[in-house]
Amino acid sequence: MKNVFMYIILALLFTTPSYAQRSIKVPSRFVETRPPATPSKAWHRLNASNKEFRVRNLEGALEIKHARPMNWTHLSISGGILKGVNYGEFGGSLTFTPDDNSQQPVEIKTGNVLFIFTLHNKIYFIEGLTHMSINRGALYELSRDGAHFTYKQLLDFDDAPEALAIYKDQLLIAGYSSFYIVNNFKNETIFKQTFWAGLYPNSIAAFDDENVFIGMRGGIVKLDLIKRAMVFYKND
Repeated sequence: MKNVFMYIILALLFTTPSYAQRSIKVPSRFVETRPPATPSKAWHRLNASNKEFRVRNLEGALEIKHARPMNWTHLSISGGILKGVNYGEFGGSLTFTPDDNSQQPVEIKTGNVLFIFTLHNKIYFIEGLTHMSINRGALYELSRDGAHFTYKQLLDFDDAPEALAIYKDQLLIAGYSSFYIVNNFKNETIFKQTFWAGLYPNSIAAFDDENVFIGMRGGIVKLDLIKRAMVFYKND
């Protein structure tokens, strides 16, 4: 009988799946490099680079493309389109343009609108601005009653959001110099005062908690949210 139990235990040991960290392939033109100190000559070279890289999770693979600057975002909803624009220090707005061309667009709010998205069948938008001594942002919930829109602020950010991804019903936000996780509309700062201040994060590709990539000027960054560690890959 003891031998039977021993065989069962050995069988379980050898058939238990391995949970080793998943490896996401990074293209060879991106070389793992120590993040530069801020400020430093290496950081200034990145800041002056004309190469902006956008990342995406494409069916489980990391896609990296050159990014094009955009100062607007939009979301199609019933009866029309929500559009947010961001002109930096010159302002911006959130508007609703009806599908019916006989109706005029409705300005909902002034401000630097960066993202508009849905989560659990509700609409949200994020504002943010970094300019001189200004570095801030906010998350809002948008409500609609016919052609009438109202909004309420849910969160303040003390570092302007620059890139957003929805992952496991959480918001992953790369700020000007930080990284946030917003869970149930509670904000947790995972990284702050990072080297990418001034390198303008533009996109986030999340594969799992140990493989979250950020596209930015001069290269990409891989974050491990469990160990709270980061790796910088410079474009060579």
